[in-house]
Amino acid sequence: MMKQELLALFASAGDASKGTAALKAQGFSADDWDVLADSPYPEGAFGEKRPKHKLFVFPFVGAACGLAVAILMSAGTQLAFPLVVGGKPILSLPAMFIIAYEGTLLGAILFTFLGVIFESRLPRLRMGVYDPRITEGYIGVVVSCAEERLNAAADALKQAGATDILRDSKSRWVEHD
Repeated sequence: MMKQELLALFASAGDASKGTAALKAQGFSADDWDVLADSPYPEGAFGEKRPKHKLFVFPFVGAACGLAVAILMSAGTQLAFPLVVGGKPILSLPAMFIIAYEGTLLGAILFTFLGVIFESRLPRLRMGVYDPRITEGYIGVVVSCAEERLNAAADALKQAGATDILRDSKSRWVEHD
């Protein structure tokens, strides 16, 4: 079953909130729609689902990977090129601590950067339906559902005060008889 998208534009945040409530009343779940706005609103302001962030996992994984790579590199280098100086042991722990510390930080920073990109869903390879008026102050509600439910979504959003409803980025909504 192929999902189709529908974009409803609202002039105010209150109207957009009424639109999402109308979608809930029609039986649409919070997974079926998303809100697009030009300015930040608190998560859940329109009744949408709160995303579960897992950004905190990335630095821990990166730190563990960086520590492991740093220890393997420093120990591997010292064992691959054994240079005995003044009867000291081949594996010098003070030097390994510094390299392990730096490797841990580098791994945590790199994985945090990648985590931010991943959690931000970048790059977005497929852009859905969009209207440039969203950047001018309108609030968009994007509904993604089966094609047979699009008419019910369009009717609910129109009754809630949508100023315009678009099927895709180029065509307006055409009501079916």
